[in-house]
Amino acid sequence: MEVLREQGEEEEEEKEAFVISDELQDLEEKLSKIQVHIPNVVSEFDWSSIDTSQLPASYKTNSAKEQMLLQLADNFHRQYAHLCPDREPLFLHPLNECGVEKFVSTTVRPTLQPYPEMYNWDGCAQFVSDYLTMEPLPSPITPPNYLPSPTTTLKYQRGNCFGFSVLLCSLLIGAGYDAYCVNGYATREICMMDETREVCPLLKKSKEILKEEVKEKAKKYAVKPPRDLRSKFELQQAAKKEAGIEAAEEKKQKEEEERIMESEKPKPDPLYGLRVHAWVLVLSGKREVPESFFIDPFTANSYSTTDDHFLGIESVWNHKNYWVNMQDCWNGCKDLTFDLGDPVRWEFMLLGTDKPLLLLPEEEEEELADEDFDDFDKEEEEKGFDMPSSWVEPIQISHKEFETRCPQGKKVIQYKNAKLEKWAPYLNSNGLVKRLTVYEDPECTRVLEVKEWFKNREDMVNMRQLNKKTEVTTEYFSPGHVQGLKAHIYKTMDPETERTMEFYSETRVDGLQKRVENAQEMTEYFEGRSDFLHYRHTMFGKRTKRPQSLLVNTESNARPIVQIKEQFHRNPEKPADEDVAERIFMVLEERIMLTYHCKDDYITASKKEFIKRKDVDNKGNKIIMTSDMCISYQVGSFEKNKKLLHLYEMMLKLMEAEKQLRHQVWESETEVLEILKIREEETAASKLTVSMYDTERNEKSKQQRETMERLMQEERQRQVEQDLDYLAPFLIQMGSTEKMSKWQALRLKEDCLSDFKHRLIDKANLIQARFEKETQELQKKQQWYQQNQLSMTLEDEDAYLTYCSDAMFRIRILEIRLNRHKELAPQKYIELEEKLCKDPRLAEYLKFYV
Repeated sequence: MEVLREQGEEEEEEKEAFVISDELQDLEEKLSKIQVHIPNVVSEFDWSSIDTSQLPASYKTNSAKEQMLLQLADNFHRQYAHLCPDREPLFLHPLNECGVEKFVSTTVRPTLQPYPEMYNWDGCAQFVSDYLTMEPLPSPITPPNYLPSPTTTLKYQRGNCFGFSVLLCSLLIGAGYDAYCVNGYATREICMMDETREVCPLLKKSKEILKEEVKEKAKKYAVKPPRDLRSKFELQQAAKKEAGIEAAEEKKQKEEEERIMESEKPKPDPLYGLRVHAWVLVLSGKREVPESFFIDPFTANSYSTTDDHFLGIESVWNHKNYWVNMQDCWNGCKDLTFDLGDPVRWEFMLLGTDKPLLLLPEEEEEELADEDFDDFDKEEEEKGFDMPSSWVEPIQISHKEFETRCPQGKKVIQYKNAKLEKWAPYLNSNGLVKRLTVYEDPECTRVLEVKEWFKNREDMVNMRQLNKKTEVTTEYFSPGHVQGLKAHIYKTMDPETERTMEFYSETRVDGLQKRVENAQEMTEYFEGRSDFLHYRHTMFGKRTKRPQSLLVNTESNARPIVQIKEQFHRNPEKPADEDVAERIFMVLEERIMLTYHCKDDYITASKKEFIKRKDVDNKGNKIIMTSDMCISYQVGSFEKNKKLLHLYEMMLKLMEAEKQLRHQVWESETEVLEILKIREEETAASKLTVSMYDTERNEKSKQQRETMERLMQEERQRQVEQDLDYLAPFLIQMGSTEKMSKWQALRLKEDCLSDFKHRLIDKANLIQARFEKETQELQKKQQWYQQNQLSMTLEDEDAYLTYCSDAMFRIRILEIRLNRHKELAPQKYIELEEKLCKDPRLAEYLKFYV
């Protein structure tokens, strides 16, 4: 029975195998009938036309070690194709810009850049994304046949995903990261750098940590709330009705969101899973990276290794080795393990790698003898092959290139309902470096908000935000503004309108932090003041007469003040019932109200109210302080009220304080007008600041440097003239004379002096000959003039006189030059004679000449 049962099971398994094989054949036939149309994408830039004449020899030839590496790569590829015939060919040794095959690992050139922004991965990725222009692959489903060096990619500021990845990987490894280039498959949006369905990173809200609300304990002697006498049935019915309305609104909103999501959903990609893409893998460990992640070099965005945008990996490499992925990618990259030391999951090409192999289990390790391990190590050492050094020159990024970033200094990125524009510093006259425009609709026709970022502005503006719906403009300032401005929120620059000004309180003497103003009131907030003032609120009345110009503000022209309220923090050096917490000056009602801080264990505060009266009545009699002029309430004190004299002195101080406050309010209004005037001038001028260390743009520093270089050049020329060797041509005539006799030295000196005399005589003869020639021509002109004087017209005479005076001027110049040579020639002769006597080659024999 058991034999029959086993035979039956075997027959069933064979039937299932046949069924599965039939299904696979059907699937294969269906897939073979599908025709995939590969779009012909022609790159705008012709890489074959670049100039390679100035490139080093390592770009044009392969060393012996590189040739051996190419042979190893071919052998590795043949074994891989034999073992995995259904997989795509490996990307091992494409052509470089010189048409020479180079192994991809040797194309990676780790280089650390001298810029603090590029010490971290996000700075490196952002630079590569901004600096280069994206080029699509020639074929979206196969790797390219060429891979230029990172230096050439930087020079021409363009490249495909493989060029981007190699450059970024080189920078990351140079910065100390465990980075690898990845050859794999990704979605259409990633491959084509399509971010129109992605939210702009500047609009993503940071995750806010929700704090649990701490429930206050009910006090034992708290006052009970009044009873709710409303009908519970009516409340329940109203709640049900509101709940139904809310549910209907939520359903409608959800349907609208689903409709929008469905409309924004991308169309099906016929090449889904086949599009080749290259990106960068950063493994955890080095540089305190807690978890491995991907970096898309096109957008500089980081992704998890389980992200849905990445659909598979063929191979990875760095500057030391090359690994082939042997894991199943049916579920994308979600199930992949990035332990490159596991030879089962990752097949490495070279044995010399920094990734250790997995440790054997303890049982198998005990079975192997020590001798076997020694033999194994020897074999591994014999078979090992180190990766040749990179053939690429060190990656050099100048300060100007790092600052300019974007090609032609500008780059535009389209996001979902937003557009981001970037400019290089100093490219725009107003210092604009970044602008984000947010739209209401996906078609980007209705502008909702505009944000602008600035750099190097003299007015210290670093950001401006304009809300198109409310027409509210918000300006943010860096520390250093003339008025200490931190932020300015306004609708219009007209005075006495609604606006909010924030200040850097630590830079102001009065400690002003914020000022909120409109036509009827002004509120000021302070911090860090010695008098503990933190709040001042001023209410204004209507003007009886409208001034001609609001920009001209005087105390007589100021807005009438109705009330001034001030609030103070607690002063621990004073008793609570003597420390004023709030004082209100009712100017029109001529009243002053004081409220003191609460004492401990008390719920009410002491108060005083003063009623101001004139010092003199209508008859001229002086009014004396009376008890009805001060209404006070003292908490927890059984002492007698203060005397009238003390209250009178307090009222006088308060009246003086009121006068000072009114003046301070006027000064605040004047300051607002001054700030508005300054801001209008600064906005119209839009001046930019240049660092004193920026020698290219700082004209003053540039002129000083050019002047110093010119003076140094003149000094060098003067030194060369002073160091002119007069004996050199005569020494050449004498031949090799390391040691001269006395007769040779005297002869050399006489030849030099006689040659100098002849040159002076030749110069004098030349000057004399030119002088005589000019004199003869002048005499001929004068003779001709005397003969034709009667027949000459006035115009001819004027022309002749002009010519004659010019000739006389030239003759005078010649005379001056001749006299100068006659005067200077003896002195030059003496100087030359002294110089020859001091020459170390002749000094020994010419001591008697000194």
